[in-house]
Amino acid sequence: MSIIGKILYGLFVVLLVGVAGLFLVSLLPITGNIEIKIVKSGSMEPTILTGSVVVVKPQTLYKVGDVITFGEDTPRQIPTTHRIVSIRESSGQTYFLTKGDANEEADPTETSASDVIGKVLVDVPYLGFVLDFARKPIGFTLLIGIPASLIILDESTRIIREVMLLRRKRKKETDL
Repeated sequence: MSIIGKILYGLFVVLLVGVAGLFLVSLLPITGNIEIKIVKSGSMEPTILTGSVVVVKPQTLYKVGDVITFGEDTPRQIPTTHRIVSIRESSGQTYFLTKGDANEEADPTETSASDVIGKVLVDVPYLGFVLDFARKPIGFTLLIGIPASLIILDESTRIIREVMLLRRKRKKETDL
């Protein structure tokens, strides 16, 4: 195999492991820890594009200007990612007024601090489209299953060739 072929093969394996790892991490959210979410709307554009992956971590304190992800994350409801525009304390409870950067007006309702999943640490544009596709059976098959199978088949073939080569070498040595 040429050097360029080895480099491309290595990049392919790294990409496959990266997509598979991101897929697995996004399926196993650990409460109170970093979570990965997909931005499904353009309300934060141009700061955070539709289809971006956001890495979210809970904080003890939030301030005006922080971009937070909040709300329920269920098959029927998706969390929202917006910027805090004001903070209000009432009866020992903290409430945030949020607004999407692309929206004209602030959100109609305040968000309780208990509904906040976390602060957005980083966003990766367009990676959410790949991750969302990988979550579907056909996407998982095309992005992870088939490439992983090809790598396993290629490595198995190499192992078989090496074993056959060693057997031939031993046979030659015993024939002498």
